[in-house]
Amino acid sequence: MTISASVVKELREKTGVGMMDCKKALEACDGDFTKAVDYLRKKGLAAGEKRAAKVAAEGTIGYYIHSNSRIGVLVEVNCETDFVGRGEQFQAFAKDVAMHIAAANPRFLTADEMDEDYKNHEAEIYAAQLKDQGKPEKMIPNIVKGKLAKLASEVCLLEQPFVKNPDLTIRDLLNELVLKTGEKIAIRRFVRFQLGEGIEKKKENLADEIAQMTGQK
Repeated sequence: MTISASVVKELREKTGVGMMDCKKALEACDGDFTKAVDYLRKKGLAAGEKRAAKVAAEGTIGYYIHSNSRIGVLVEVNCETDFVGRGEQFQAFAKDVAMHIAAANPRFLTADEMDEDYKNHEAEIYAAQLKDQGKPEKMIPNIVKGKLAKLASEVCLLEQPFVKNPDLTIRDLLNELVLKTGEKIAIRRFVRFQLGEGIEKKKENLADEIAQMTGQK
C-alpha cells in the first residue's frame, strides 16, 4: 500500500511522533488514520512499561495561576534526563497538566491511591441516593459497584478526560509524550490551592472560570 507524504505529515502534526514511525503506523493500519493514532498511543504505553524500571528524577515543576489569582496549582513531572526536562514539549505538557488540575480539581493521582474510607463513604452516598430514587434493594449493590468503577475517571488525575480535549485522558497525553521523548515520564505529585478553601462561606459557581481556563469563553 502506498502512503502519501501528506497523510504521514498530518499524523506527525497530530501526534508529534517522527515521520518514519508515523509511516510505519499507517502501513500497519492499512492507511486508516484513526487506527494509526491509536496504534501510536499503544506503542507509547508499551514504551512506558518497558522503561518502568528506569529512574526518572529530572523534569520540572509545572504551575498554573488562574487570571483572577484565586486558583493556583503546582505539579511535579519527572523524566530521565535534564535535556528532555528542558524541552518545549515536556514543558508544555507540565503546563497543560497544571491547568487541567486547576479546572478539574482531581483528588488523587491514580486509582490505586483512592483510600478505602473514601470509597466506602462514596458508596454510602450512592446507596442512599438510589434508595431515594426507588431502586429495588437487590439492584443497589451492583449499581453502586458500577458507580465506584466510574469514580476513578472523575477524581483521579491520570484517568480524567483532558479538559482541552475530552477524547484523551491525562494518561493518554502522558503516553504520547513517552513515545515522543523515548523516556520514562511520570507525574509524581500535585497540589491545588483555591483562595478561601476550607473557610466557611457561600459556595461560588466556578463554571465561568473553568470555561476561561479551557478556552471555551
